[in-house]
Amino acid sequence: MAEFRVTPWEVEGEVDYEKLLLQFGADPIPEGIIEELPKPVLLPLKRGYFYAHRDFDKFVEDWKEEKKISVVTGRGPSGPMHLGHILPFYAARWFQEKMGAFVLIPISDDEKYLVRKERKVSEVERFARENLVDILAVGFDPERTRIVIDFEDTYLYKPAVIVAKRVTFSTMKAVFGLTNESNVGWVFYPAVQMVHLFLPQLLLGPHRVLVPVAVDQDPYIRVARDVAEKVGLVKTAGLLSKFMPSLESPFGKMSTSGGVEQKVIWLTDDKETVRRKIMKYAFSGGAPTVEEHRKYGGKPEIDVSFLYLLYFFEEDDRKIREIEESYRSGEMLTGELKAYAAEKIASFLEEHQMRRSKVLDAGPEEKLSEYRLNEEEKRAVLEWGKDL
Repeated sequence: MAEFRVTPWEVEGEVDYEKLLLQFGADPIPEGIIEELPKPVLLPLKRGYFYAHRDFDKFVEDWKEEKKISVVTGRGPSGPMHLGHILPFYAARWFQEKMGAFVLIPISDDEKYLVRKERKVSEVERFARENLVDILAVGFDPERTRIVIDFEDTYLYKPAVIVAKRVTFSTMKAVFGLTNESNVGWVFYPAVQMVHLFLPQLLLGPHRVLVPVAVDQDPYIRVARDVAEKVGLVKTAGLLSKFMPSLESPFGKMSTSGGVEQKVIWLTDDKETVRRKIMKYAFSGGAPTVEEHRKYGGKPEIDVSFLYLLYFFEEDDRKIREIEESYRSGEMLTGELKAYAAEKIASFLEEHQMRRSKVLDAGPEEKLSEYRLNEEEKRAVLEWGKDL
């Protein structure tokens, strides 16, 4: 496999996940831990999409002992949202519904302004509001969920400064791949991100916080773990996933950079659009001709349509095994697999879009207000760290 590059801001080449695991120093998901989780188990976790961790076993143990637990997952509003963007939020909802976790959702409009040279402040603020409609449509419990928006929530600045004092410039350069061309905001922003990861503890007291993210975001978790105990907090736990494959490659990442039409299924795509994109662009593990496919069979492990079903959209274990065996034997053709996957994805999107319409009808700003920090919670954040 060719060389690849993974940072929190870019993913290039065909990713070798096992090699990346060695580079980052994370651990594989422990055997047997899935059986300890409430049923039905989160599909991407059960099927190996989440494949590595930092202290996930301790997070599960705390849950079993009925201790307080939280989950943090956020959004950098660089544009409209696609499937790869929204699925982590559905994972967070599972932890809330099944394990009782408090959920913190940070909106990192500042990061996207700093990292995307072409972006203006007004653009990232507009995308933040648009993205929030989709996030609210996921259906979090407002009593156990808080949303922070970096450009608006200036009370995050003080704890960010406290955190920043405990991370060296050389660490920032080494961990985040910063260069002399990086603007100074890139150097400071990770301190803000670490405050996001710590925020549930600032609000509720020290406890285990899990961050379920794609593996490219692990550098934030690593640095946060180094800082946590220095500021009297529990080390952040991480649950690391593979990337949502782009349509054109099982080894890449669904991304809005370059070849957008081929790579992305937007949350606003209708049934016919989803079908067209899957049928036309989804990378196939099938043989070049029907005759060869019938004779030699397909390779589901590199077929994008199959991977979408395996990790996200086919909950029936028996059905996914039947599809895998049928495709591998050549009985199921690529077109049949694509059509089935398109139907499942379109069904998911139709349900999401229905909830999205309800958010719009109810008024997004009014709905958002249910999830914002109240004055007492803001004071708790501002009062944290006075003796540090």
